[in-house]
Amino acid sequence: MFDNLITGFATALTPENLMFGLIGVVLGTAVGILPGLGPAVAISLLLPLTFGLDPVSAFIMFGGIYYGALYGGATTAILVNTPGSASAAVTTFDGYPLSKQGRSGSALTAAIVGSFIGGTFATFMLMMLAPTLVELALIFGPPEYFALMLLALVLVASVGSGSLTKAVFATFLGVGIGLIGIDLQTGEARMTFGIPQLYSGINIVLAAIGLFAVGEAFWVASGASQDDATQLSRGGSKFGMRKPEWVRSSIAWVRGTIIGFFVGVLPGSGGTLASFMAYGTEKRFSKHPEKFGQGVVEGVAAPEASNNAAAGGSMVPLLALGIPGSATTAVMLVAFQMYGLQPGQHLFEDS
Repeated sequence: MFDNLITGFATALTPENLMFGLIGVVLGTAVGILPGLGPAVAISLLLPLTFGLDPVSAFIMFGGIYYGALYGGATTAILVNTPGSASAAVTTFDGYPLSKQGRSGSALTAAIVGSFIGGTFATFMLMMLAPTLVELALIFGPPEYFALMLLALVLVASVGSGSLTKAVFATFLGVGIGLIGIDLQTGEARMTFGIPQLYSGINIVLAAIGLFAVGEAFWVASGASQDDATQLSRGGSKFGMRKPEWVRSSIAWVRGTIIGFFVGVLPGSGGTLASFMAYGTEKRFSKHPEKFGQGVVEGVAAPEASNNAAAGGSMVPLLALGIPGSATTAVMLVAFQMYGLQPGQHLFEDS
C-alpha cells in the first residue's frame, strides 16, 4: 500500500501535474465566487477542456476545481452575505456579521485553515481506509438514514437564534419545499399543482442562493447598507485571529472535520447537510450559544472544515463502490467513464 502511495505521489508531484492542480484551484475558486454555480457546474463546464489530457492530469485538475469552488463559495458568503454554493449558506450566519464588525480577515482565515484541515484529513482517510469505510457505509439502511435526517433536522432547528418557533417553522417550510416534485418510489407528483416545471422539484442551490442573494440585493439597493460598507472597509482586510479565537477554532475545525467526513461517506448526504450539522453541534457545545449568529469565528470554522471534509468523504463511495456521494461526484463519475475507468471494487486492482 505504501509503495503504491509513494508511486502515486511521485506521479502527482511532477511540475506538469502541479500546474494542472494550480489551474484547477484558480478556476474553481473563480467559479465558486459566482453565486449559483458551485463545483458540479464548474466541472461540467470545464470537462470538454480536458479532452486529450492524461487521465491523471485531468483528475488532479478536477480535484483542484472541486476544492477551489468550495472555498470560493465561502468568500462571497463572508464578504457580501451571498453563498457561492448551498454548502456555504451556513457560513453566512457568522461570516457576514464578522465582516460587518470589520473582521472579515478573521473570518476568511478561519475558512482558509478550516478548508485545508478538512480537505487534508479527508484525503488521508480516503487513502488509508477506503475499503473499511465502504463497509461502514453499506451498514446504513433506511432506519439509519431516517435517524440521521431526524438528527439533522433537530440540529437545523436549533441553529436559529432567538425564537424556537421560528426555527421549527423554517425547518418544516424547508421540508415542505423539498417534497415538491415526483416521488422517486411511487412516481406520484407531490405538491406540483399541475405545473409541469415543478415536476423536477426546486433546486436546493437556486433556492439557497435566491434566499440570500435577493434579500441582500434589495438591502443594498435601499441604501441601508452604506454604514455597514463603511465599517466593512475599516481593517477588514487584515488576516489572522486573536489567540483565544485560534483555540476555539481549533476545536471547531476538529469537530467539523470529523462530522463532515463521516457524513460525506454516506451516499446522498453531501456537504450542505454536513455543514448544518457541524454548525448545530458547535452551537450546542459552546459556552455562549447566544453569540452564534452575531459573529463568532467558530461559526465559520466548523462548517468550512465540514463541507471540505465531506467533499473528500464523498469520494469514498465513488471510488470504492461506483456510487456518487454528491452532485459533484456524479459529474466526476461521468468523467471517469469517459476516460475508460469504471469506479468500483475493481478500480484499485485494475488501474
